[in-house]
Amino acid sequence: MRRPETTTGQAQPTPAPHARTRHPEPPGPGGRNVLLRVAGAGLLIAAGAIHLDLYLTGYRTIPAIGWLFLLQVIAAFALGLAVLATGGRPAASRLAAAAGAGFALATLGGYLLSVWTGLFGFREVRTTAGLAAGVIDVAAFAVLAALALAPARADAAATTPAGGPAATPSRFPAQIPPALTRPAATTAAALAAAALVLLAVAVAGASPAASASGSAGLTTTVIGGTTVLTNARGFTLYSFAPDTPATSTCYGSCAAYWPPVTGTAAASPGLPGAIAAITRTGGARQLTYNGHPLYTYIGDSAPGQANGNNLNLNGGLWHEVPVSR
Repeated sequence: MRRPETTTGQAQPTPAPHARTRHPEPPGPGGRNVLLRVAGAGLLIAAGAIHLDLYLTGYRTIPAIGWLFLLQVIAAFALGLAVLATGGRPAASRLAAAAGAGFALATLGGYLLSVWTGLFGFREVRTTAGLAAGVIDVAAFAVLAALALAPARADAAATTPAGGPAATPSRFPAQIPPALTRPAATTAAALAAAALVLLAVAVAGASPAASASGSAGLTTTVIGGTTVLTNARGFTLYSFAPDTPATSTCYGSCAAYWPPVTGTAAASPGLPGAIAAITRTGGARQLTYNGHPLYTYIGDSAPGQANGNNLNLNGGLWHEVPVSR
């Protein structure tokens, strides 16, 4: 069978049937969204890792706060994985990004509240870990908000096997028109900037390591059938195993969580044992009892608690100080 010829006598190739091809992802918006997705998920997981470390190194013993930290850890890891796993589904990806952004902002709000006024009877102190977590929360909110508002691929239509039904293009991007995206993006940027300013103000005004004054006297109370040493407000006092009778080894973030008892060597009448004082780096006088430098614990939110007893934190064991009469 001969091929059809043109007037010039040359044979023309038979037109090939139309083949469905998969368009490559545009390098601009698509690549940016992938970067935002990976960065946002990584920031959420990093924040979860910091909260997990804080939970394991003492916050788990703080009433109410311990459970909140555990929930934050679970939520941060779950949302981070969700942001990564929903990359191929525009609606789910946008929802996961929005949830992650809201979670980061809520976590930062809880931290600021605990620094300024206290939360469930617990007041946070200034630490490097807290500052790092706050900065990560701000960054996570900014990145995930940008991802939630980012335009979807223009060619995000799903492909189908040969002979299958025609693919239906996704109409999800039309749900966020540019007229709404622009003010939403401006609002998110303003919130991120305001959050960063509030974080700086809160951290600057927070106490780096509050000392528990002992000048009003030391006394005792009974906790769990054991008579233990307390300060004048009734808060349990602790000893740190690595210390020596003349030296405290608890400084920096350790002293933020375990404030040293400073002041004069005063005691309630009839209190047995030897009370003295050592000089800390910087010149502060820290009280000792029977050769043990004394500390309180920020995890004790009320008199009569001993949440720090037998914890292995900040490089050693902590014990309540028993008093034998």
